[in-house]
Amino acid sequence: MDPLLLARLQFATTTSIHFLFVLVTLGLVTLLLYLQTAWTITRKPVYERLTRFWGTLYVINYVLGIASGILMEFQFGLNWSGLSRHVGNVFGAPLAMETLVAFFLESTFLGMWIFGWHRLHRGVHLALLWGVALTAYASAFWVMVANSWLQNPVGYEVRNGIAHLTDFSALLTNPTLGMALGHVLAAALLTGGMLMAGISSWHLIRRTPDFELFRKSLRIGLVTATVGVIFVQGFGFAQFGVVGPVQPTKYGSEAAKDAAIADWTARFGPGDYTPPVLANVGLGFMILIGLGLGLLVFLVPLLYRDWLIRLRFPLYLLLLAVPLPFVASILGWLTREVGRQPWMAYGLLPVERAVSGVDGGVMLVSFLGFSLLLGALTVANWTLIARHAARGAHDPALGRPPGAEPAGPDGDPFRDPTDHPDNSRFAPVPA
Repeated sequence: MDPLLLARLQFATTTSIHFLFVLVTLGLVTLLLYLQTAWTITRKPVYERLTRFWGTLYVINYVLGIASGILMEFQFGLNWSGLSRHVGNVFGAPLAMETLVAFFLESTFLGMWIFGWHRLHRGVHLALLWGVALTAYASAFWVMVANSWLQNPVGYEVRNGIAHLTDFSALLTNPTLGMALGHVLAAALLTGGMLMAGISSWHLIRRTPDFELFRKSLRIGLVTATVGVIFVQGFGFAQFGVVGPVQPTKYGSEAAKDAAIADWTARFGPGDYTPPVLANVGLGFMILIGLGLGLLVFLVPLLYRDWLIRLRFPLYLLLLAVPLPFVASILGWLTREVGRQPWMAYGLLPVERAVSGVDGGVMLVSFLGFSLLLGALTVANWTLIARHAARGAHDPALGRPPGAEPAGPDGDPFRDPTDHPDNSRFAPVPA
């Protein structure tokens, strides 16, 4: 079997699945910021309950997303040793920054936020969540800096076949970075908003006791998803004008494409330098889904009418539309990555020089093993999310006061066992 094909399939599998975890993480943490900030300012119990409920789903996704990210890092070292050898001096710098931000700052802030309920001052606890969100966005920024360099290598010079970083600021001003980063962040808002709107719709359809609570989260999620899809479309279409000049074989003119192929043929020898058709097929379906989700803007004013919520038809539409942002995101990521083929670093490092020198059998075992592990993490993630989402928001474990028993289905909010009129409900749990 062809080791290069298997390595590319493994790369596509690991990055696509991990990307879905990232979208949910970025989307939900933004919504949590709004909810906990509103709770801190207004002191309304509804925002506390929503923060605890959606925070539980966020923590589940974050923990398993970290595990999927570690698997993705492993496949770089196993399958793409040529990438590290030829361009690791440049490509590794932003990835190292991302690792420091995600595995040290973000995880530290998140741990303190999880265990800081009822132990820290409200303002300090909220500041920790802001730290989680800012470091999450910083992590996404550094990942996109690294990926944008693969799309358009800048700020380097080649000495003895090895790329060396000469201008760090050029990585931060890469023309392929800005619009792509905005597109990814907007896609995260769209995904998080749709997830919130979909889960809320499910509870409203079932007429759960938390009807009023999920009606509020439905509106918050729907407005967020609407804003997200508007920016997704704007940043997405804007990339065509940016990518064309730097990737002529992807979206450039025929003259620019022919000139680039002639130059590469002289430098690297004859070969097929045209991206696979798969890139354009995925692009077409992604655009269709994006335009379809743009119809969300018409649901925003309608869902503020109580009779339309009771009609349930818009709720079913939102519930069925939850997978669409995930599908569009995978198609978009594949378009971005497949569209630069046959290059690992566009115009600088072909994929056949970047792949590790192992035989097909070893690569097949690696591909199957990583795919099974990622599949297990994905199934576990969505099983846990679905299970906790189905329980409702009456009393999630996150944020429950120490020594308190779970609240009943009435969801009576509390902050401290001693200030509740019926303290018997909060008797310590026997050891």
